Amino acid sequence: MVFVTVGRDEDNGKEDELTARTGDIYKQTSYNTHGGVHSLGGTPYRKNYAGIGYTYDAQRDAFISPKPFPSWVLNEDSCIWYAPTPMPTDDKRYSWDEATTSWVEQA
Repeated sequence: MVFVTVGRDEDNGKEDELTARTGDIYKQTSYNTHGGVHSLGGTPYRKNYAGIGYTYDAQRDAFISPKPFPSWVLNEDSCIWYAPTPMPTDDKRYSWDEATTSWVEQA
């Protein structure tokens, strides 16, 4: 089982003791980390702040959100899901239509 910690150094030794005893793994996360960037200039932890439903990918050392739609693709560097077609940037409101794999303007 993986446990997520916020604001605590995972390498302070206590996690190693717990892991040896229980087999559990502890991973630190930061509220300010998104897409591998820390918004306040600090150390980004695990690409993204861990949330409910996120998975921990040990190979990427990253927390990854649930895939929003089957057609969306994971950016390997940021570990963020992206639509196969970029959303228009014309200040209108859009929602994703998976059936047509396109953005649909909202009324």
